[in-house]
Amino acid sequence: MRFWVLVFFVTPIVEMYLLIRVGGYIGAWPTIGLVALTAVVGAGLLRVQGLATLTRGRIRLEAGQVPAREMAEGLLLAVAGVLLITPGFVTDVLGLLLMVTPARAAVAQRMLDRVVVVGAPRSPGWGGRSPDRPDVIEGEFESRTEPGEDRKPRPRDDPRRLP
Repeated sequence: MRFWVLVFFVTPIVEMYLLIRVGGYIGAWPTIGLVALTAVVGAGLLRVQGLATLTRGRIRLEAGQVPAREMAEGLLLAVAGVLLITPGFVTDVLGLLLMVTPARAAVAQRMLDRVVVVGAPRSPGWGGRSPDRPDVIEGEFESRTEPGEDRKPRPRDDPRRLP
């Protein structure tokens, strides 16, 4: 807890110091332009990296795997976006580091090493794919006809038919 209090107290002071020093060397407007440029570049990188991470997560989910790494990377991308939008050079460097895929993957792996991922319990109503037969989807159904009532089969192209 003390670490985070120190981070939130020291970071703005370091950022102000660096902004003043850089502004003294290159001027106020170029410094403001540099900070704005990192925010714009960061937003573009966030969009590209976010879509790539989302696509990888969907592929893993469709394969019946838990997309834990992609979820961790998505969280890190959100943090990187906040860091890049925050004015300052230290936060920009940290945000850009999290945008770089190998660095983000290493941090995500370290996060995942500290947690336990537990899947949903298998039950007849779970609705997941069977591990024995991946082409079979487990689930339950409910008949919409009364017992003893005759039911006419519907044609395949009937729009009322459930998919």
